[in-house]
Amino acid sequence: MPIMTRLRFLCLLVAFTVQTFAGPGAFAQGPEKQAPEKKDLKVGFVPGPYIDEFKVGVAPELQKTGYQIRYVEFSTGLEANNAVFKSEIDANVMQHTVFLNSYNERQNTDLVGIVHVPTPPMGIYSKKHALGEKIGAGAKVAVPNDPVNLQRALWILRDLGLIEIRDSKPVDVTELDVIKNPGGIKIVPLEAAQAPRALDDVDFAAIQGNFAIFSGLKLTNAFALEKMTMPYINVVAVKRGNAETAWAKDIAAAYKSPSFKAAILADRFYDGFTLPDYMK
Repeated sequence: MPIMTRLRFLCLLVAFTVQTFAGPGAFAQGPEKQAPEKKDLKVGFVPGPYIDEFKVGVAPELQKTGYQIRYVEFSTGLEANNAVFKSEIDANVMQHTVFLNSYNERQNTDLVGIVHVPTPPMGIYSKKHALGEKIGAGAKVAVPNDPVNLQRALWILRDLGLIEIRDSKPVDVTELDVIKNPGGIKIVPLEAAQAPRALDDVDFAAIQGNFAIFSGLKLTNAFALEKMTMPYINVVAVKRGNAETAWAKDIAAAYKSPSFKAAILADRFYDGFTLPDYMK
């Protein structure tokens, strides 16, 4: 066989062998196509100020770069977290890190926070007693029935000198952790979202900031506010696998933008909110 003929034969053999091992489509024409950039976002909220924060300061920043946003509202945080885990929505804004970690532990899920958001503190409110009046002996006080937020409520009562409580993990706290109650305060656990409605039936209620504001209560009318620390400042939560996506980073960047900070600080509605470090 002439040399040139042998070379052509070898080239054809190599090409056939490569194509066989690479499989169909290995030599598709043109550059490899990448997945299109995600520009449609579904963001979940429960009753409270977080949806308004998002609309006034975050959404405009995202829309500048072409994002379309759908707002999905839930009655409870458990529903909102479940929707993120099932990928029914992309993110939610309604919970602090301690609650989020507790949810993950109990539900065997993998949600993470990507940025903190301005958060109103939990407070003690009343319709039956004048502002400044002390919480007297035998008073009925409604508190959240989930362990994490129950602990926050008990801390407020402790700081007022009304009770003493044992140290417990947030996920294990119950009203039985009250070890001293000299005034006979009656602790009434109930669903956190129901606390504002319970004001007609109890003397006082420990109400999470988002539910207080949603029901028309003002932070300045609270008998006492919690001393909120970083783990209890709310976060935007996503599935762990989405935390490094472009859209998740864009949401975080929008919260940290100068325009978001300006919008929040210019509105007296947000007076008394605990601000994340990037806004200080």
